[in-house]
Amino acid sequence: MARRSAHLEIMVRAALRAARSLVRDFGEVEQLQVSLKGPADFVSAADRRAEQIIYEELRRARPRWGLLMEESGRHPGEESDHLWVVDPLDGTTNFLHGLPHWAISIALMRGGEILAGVVYDPVKNELFTAEKGAGAFLNDRRIRVSARRDLGSALIACGLPVRNWEGRRHFTAQMNRVADEVAGIRRLGTASLDLAYVAAGRQDGFWEFGLKPWDMAAGILLVREAGGLVGRLEGDEDLMARGTLVVGNPWIYPRLRALLEEVTPREA
Repeated sequence: MARRSAHLEIMVRAALRAARSLVRDFGEVEQLQVSLKGPADFVSAADRRAEQIIYEELRRARPRWGLLMEESGRHPGEESDHLWVVDPLDGTTNFLHGLPHWAISIALMRGGEILAGVVYDPVKNELFTAEKGAGAFLNDRRIRVSARRDLGSALIACGLPVRNWEGRRHFTAQMNRVADEVAGIRRLGTASLDLAYVAAGRQDGFWEFGLKPWDMAAGILLVREAGGLVGRLEGDEDLMARGTLVVGNPWIYPRLRALLEEVTPREA
């Protein structure tokens, strides 16, 4: 069984408490009050309730630390170094359509470094956790990226652009190029779980343009601690900056990135 730090225990407790609220709302999804936040990006009463629960748990445990939350933005803390990065409901569109593939994502950062991450899928009761230097775990069982080396047998996940999303400009060329070389491409609609699935060896690689810090911070640490590689087509100096995130196992990652770079202008 994985030994968790006090910080990680706080994160797990917050995720589990928020999950109880989300699962109740998921059972009555057709009755949720939904407002349109932007193109294909819905925010629901369930989302806001879950975020408030997580906020209260994290603030109670570490009142001096800051928070960056998807719905309510940044909440400064007296101690500027530590920052919780929270997506209370990743996969909102799946959730609102009754599709049981969504998650809660919580990361802890200090000075730009990711120290700990939690991605929790309440429907499947799968809790992915990682701490810097301590490995990645699924329900307290150690996980590692796949050992697949052949790109032709690799399963690759991606984010599919919708409506007028800016990433649409290059996505068709990217997908066609990757599809020519791999066994299959999947679009599951929840980036935090795509990253967790790469960490667990269920997918061999993943790419998506336009992710926000709360979508990917916890997942990035999961992939790294499971032995995978993480980069950004526009440059690896700041993975949280605007751009295209690429991850994979040590053999698939460089080849997937090379395929994407062939068809993606550097300034994209």
